[in-house]
Amino acid sequence: MTKHAVRSKKDVESEQLDAKLAAYRAAVEAWIVTIREEEALASANRSLVQVDKWEAAHFREERARERAKAAKQDYESALREKFFGFS
Repeated sequence: MTKHAVRSKKDVESEQLDAKLAAYRAAVEAWIVTIREEEALASANRSLVQVDKWEAAHFREERARERAKAAKQDYESALREKFFGFS
């Protein structure tokens, strides 16, 4: 077995935590984008079409928020498992 083929349990756990943190950060960034899109549609142009677009943007923002919350919970659970032995 080569030196590079052996990975410690600590290395694997660290990689898994890094991946969960990256997923959480990506979800938060995606959520921020949808918030800005919704904000941009909340304009003084009060046509029915604009209101419909604004409402649709709100639903996209809510879905992105839920994904960010789920990714946060996943990362927090992994941290609790690492530090306390339970998730």
